[in-house]
Amino acid sequence: MKKVGIIGGSGFIGSYNTQKFLNEGYQVKVSTTDLSKKEKYQHLLSLEKAGNLEIAQLDVENKSELLDFLKDCEIVIHGGTPFQLDVKDLQKELFDPTIKGTENFLEAVLKTPGIEKVVFIASVAAYNTNFPFLPTGKTESDQITEFDTPFMSDEGIPYAQAKFIANQTVDKFISDHPKLNFEITSVSPVGVMGKSLSNREDSTSTGIQFLFKNKIAPNPFIQMIYDMDVLWALVDVEDVADAIYKAASTENIHGKNYLLSSESYRVSDISLMLNNQAPLGKPQIVYSSDLALKDLGINFKPASIPLNNYSS
Repeated sequence: MKKVGIIGGSGFIGSYNTQKFLNEGYQVKVSTTDLSKKEKYQHLLSLEKAGNLEIAQLDVENKSELLDFLKDCEIVIHGGTPFQLDVKDLQKELFDPTIKGTENFLEAVLKTPGIEKVVFIASVAAYNTNFPFLPTGKTESDQITEFDTPFMSDEGIPYAQAKFIANQTVDKFISDHPKLNFEITSVSPVGVMGKSLSNREDSTSTGIQFLFKNKIAPNPFIQMIYDMDVLWALVDVEDVADAIYKAASTENIHGKNYLLSSESYRVSDISLMLNNQAPLGKPQIVYSSDLALKDLGINFKPASIPLNNYSS
């Protein structure tokens, strides 16, 4: 039985990853920043096949803890930098864990024998730090693909900038180490939607769905999204977990970074669907998922499915 280590395996996306790998017959080691805070990972212990689950404490900025976490894993999923909008200390809470944590992780992986595959859960921000707005020069009739030049703006939210830089760090590592003994693959999901597997209240993805459902604007950024009725690209959290599993179990995709996206709808229509009402507009495809379909065999569900799952 192979072992997969999932950094961030108790978060919104991470919990679905943990469930997926357990269901596929893997031993799963999940990181948590503090073992004493059982409310962060308690929901995982009731998953089917949780007998093959191990919870381990890990600070991604601590190199010795990283080495200890990785030492018996054949596959590693790095998703330990959750989507955050409201951060008090940008350097400490966001940039250090995201960028320095990525650098430390890559250094640790290089020192760890037996690893066969690394999958990074990046972000649509790796291709467009303006998300949910379009990159400069793109219109709503254009499609964004993995073959476009990644777009970074100094005006992007700090989370997006941090994820963009972290992805560049991964690309540079791959370029600097052309003869690795393992493959690195990344996935870049757009706005991830669906029902949480836990009762945790710190998931921004779940929080955004709550805001959109109830048309609440706690800050100027969300208010601007309503005012502009932004065209928001969506993807089902279950599809993201499937894509991560496929990326981990598919060979000869080293160095690729897959956009994971289904349909795009106006935020006003997303609010309607979250309230079990039909959208007024038609969906568009802003971010292409052709490469994920071709290489990973992922057919993304219509956006209405995860939105209905959240509201159920």
